[in-house]
This record gives sequence, structure tokens and C-alpha cells, in this order.
Amino acid sequence: MTFPKLDDALRLRRLQHPRRRARMVLDTDTYNEIDDQFALTYALLSPQALSVEAVYAAPFHNSRSSGPGDGMEKSYEEILRLLEFLGIAADGFAFRGSTAYIGAERQAQDNAAVRDMIEKARASAADDPLYVVAIGAITNVASALLLAPDIVEKIVIVWLGGHALNWAHSREFNLQQDVPAAQVVFDSGAPLVLMPCLGVASHLLTTAAELRAFIGGSGPLGAYLCQIFDEYRPDAFGASSVIWDIATIAWLVNPEWTPSALVHSPVLSDNITWSVDRGRHLIRAAHFVRRDPIFRDLFGKIRAFGGS
Repeated sequence: MTFPKLDDALRLRRLQHPRRRARMVLDTDTYNEIDDQFALTYALLSPQALSVEAVYAAPFHNSRSSGPGDGMEKSYEEILRLLEFLGIAADGFAFRGSTAYIGAERQAQDNAAVRDMIEKARASAADDPLYVVAIGAITNVASALLLAPDIVEKIVIVWLGGHALNWAHSREFNLQQDVPAAQVVFDSGAPLVLMPCLGVASHLLTTAAELRAFIGGSGPLGAYLCQIFDEYRPDAFGASSVIWDIATIAWLVNPEWTPSALVHSPVLSDNITWSVDRGRHLIRAAHFVRRDPIFRDLFGKIRAFGGS
């Protein structure tokens, strides 16, 4: 597959924070854990920074699904539940995504989410790219790139996937679900803002007690987020859980909360390790997150919504 090559100056512009309200779509394996629900909520409660144009269900396979297709369908159903809490109509806004990974054959998955992503990307003005925020296996995004390579010029991908670039390996759930899809994204040359998991987003810890204290009384939405956290990570002495996915939204809301730098796009090996090639195009990679202001902003928005 041959992708358009971006001019270096354009790439550098795309890798800067937009510094204005960003048009975005969210690609999410919403039922996989409980962090996607917080990220979706955060995005939709941040209208001053983000214009969310669509939400796509991504595939996943773990103990909470019988396979990637079942994971996608459960994620789609969870998206609908959250949109109901938020009072947002799902028609023309929430879309089912891939039921299988692209796999070693790099077989693009054609579905409603992928088609909508391509349509919205192609409709973007040259100076107003579509931010494709992905917080699951990156199958839908890679499929869109394979089916429509031209959208490289119209999008900026913000992905939570893999571990820090100095980590010994990158066997992280989102990435290892569909390694060929991740390789397509890293090799495509599409502008990419990477939020690594261990070493970066892993700082985004919270506890059941903290959630109950700050959003537990914030209406049905706050109560639901506390409920799913309790079900997924029962309250125990000294226990916490990482709300990984909110790192992507936090970068768009305020880049100072997720310090980052321009680095050469890593080479992702089939063994799921990073290799360095300084002849490769640049991406932006976060190297830290400021946990407190991110949660303070998220909790404040949930409380304000619950009190409206």
C-alpha cells in the first residue's frame, strides 16, 4: 500500500495542538474495561474544546467478550447507554465498527464506522483536519487508511496504544489485539499523536472512594460511572485503577497536561517491540501526564452536568 507523502511543514503543523475547537470522532472498545466510558463522557462534556461528530465501536476480545465481533457489539450497546445518560441521540452519531481484525493479511474491514470516518475525513477543509481519537484496537482506523489512503492528508490520529517508547516491549492490550493494524498506522505517515500506556497514561489512577466522593452524587451519569468502576474493580484496601483512555481527551483539552515531544515514528516489530529508525517521519509522543488537573477537569464537568 502506498500512502500520500505529507510535506514536512504540513506534518509539523498537524502535530501541533490545534489551539482551537477540534473536530473529532471517537473510536472506542467501550465495554472492554471502564476507562472508555470516562473518556467518552469527558469528550462529550468538553464542547468548548471538542466538536464530537461521531462515535465508533471498536472490536475487542478478552474475558468480557466471546470474540472481536461480540466485543464490538457490546461496545456499541455501551455507547448507546452512555449517550442516553448524556441526552444525545444515537442516530447518525454512533456506528458499529469491525467484527474482525485486519490480521496478517491486512484485510481492511468495511463497515459503517469505517465508511463514516472516510466520509468525514474527505469532507475536511485543508486547514481543519479531522481528529481521529482511538482508544482501542486500531482496526477501524487502519481499515479506513487501507480503503482510502488519501485521508492521510485530512486527519490527525490521537491513539492510546502500546507502552512508552523506551519500554522493553509494547505488549499492551490495544496494540497487541491487532498488531498489523498498528503497523499500518505507524507506517502510513498519517499525523499521529501517541499516548503510551505504561510509563505515561499509567499515572491516571483513581479509586472507588475518590469517585464516590467527587462524582457519586452527580446524577445518574455519575452514579453509573461509580457503579461500573465498583463492578470492575471492587473497593479494597489500598486498591486503585487506571483510567487510561482519558489521556487522549486531555491532550486535546489542554496539551500542558500531557507533555509531549516530536520523535521519529517507531518501527513496530512482529514481536511487539519498538525499533528506532531516524529516517522515519515524525510523530508526537506524550512522555508524562499531569494526573491532578486532568481528573479535576473531568470530575468538575461531570458534577456540572449532574447538577444541570
